[in-house]
Amino acid sequence: MTTVQLEYIVAVDTYRSFVLAAEKCFVTQPTLSMQIQKLEDELGVKIFDRSKLPVIPTEIGVEIVTQARIILKENGKIKEIIGEHKKEVQGILRVGIIPTLAPYLLPRILTGFMKKYPKVKLEIWEYPTEQIIQQLKQEQLDCGLLATPLHNPNLEEQPLFYESFVVYAAKNNSLFERKYIKPEDIDVKEVWLLNEGHCMRNQVLNICRDKFTMGEYKNLEYNTGSVETLKRMVDLNAGYTILPELSLQDMSARQMNMVRYFKAPEPVREISIVTHRFFIKQALIAAFKKEILAHVPDKMKVQKNKQVVDIALEK
Repeated sequence: MTTVQLEYIVAVDTYRSFVLAAEKCFVTQPTLSMQIQKLEDELGVKIFDRSKLPVIPTEIGVEIVTQARIILKENGKIKEIIGEHKKEVQGILRVGIIPTLAPYLLPRILTGFMKKYPKVKLEIWEYPTEQIIQQLKQEQLDCGLLATPLHNPNLEEQPLFYESFVVYAAKNNSLFERKYIKPEDIDVKEVWLLNEGHCMRNQVLNICRDKFTMGEYKNLEYNTGSVETLKRMVDLNAGYTILPELSLQDMSARQMNMVRYFKAPEPVREISIVTHRFFIKQALIAAFKKEILAHVPDKMKVQKNKQVVDIALEK
């Protein structure tokens, strides 16, 4: 049994295809298949059911692949030990980030991080929460920047900061006249929402304490995954939307005049670095975390007088 064979069975389990697994491992498909066959012969069991498409592990194969993932993670820690001994932060860090956070956080940190750690290659993808969770489980990502808590026992969450939600109201809306907003002031009939699949949509509905969708109230159902589009809908139409505080950074004075904060305890989203329970690349992730915290306002780093809004719809 070799670590290469373990890498191959993990790849097949991840991509559910011998052809795609071989491509990702940079070997030919016959080479990968032969090595997996040799491992199955050595163990005396079938790891994969090749009669199914996509390929799936057998019952015993599920347990073998799970253990293979653990072994490979432990093996990877040897390189971390060597790197720490040399005082070097290096390697590839694959990061998933939700679209409602990426444009407001990443520009603050990327240039500084890459200058400090020239031997690190950052690979970043914007994905919805569920896709990031799935790719963390499949080890296609090393970490995710997500709104939490996720209530997932297979994932480890390291809270970074607490980002307030704010109301962005048109001048002809009654909320524009208020200095501070209470959750019970929010009427979902008037609020512009992100489309389904975005955790921030659920958080806004939880703030509203109203579980109806926008389509039940308006003769227009506008589906968007962009916070910037929500701003424009308020600017050019009416009503209001609820925004994450970091999205305010490039607003004009006119737009800032349309922003209203919630009364304490403010509803906030908890932003965390999320990893698989058996994660490696600890030094890389720690350096990334440090850079993020260096560019987040201090008031966001404390939870006092703030209420974390769940990303799952409350029943």
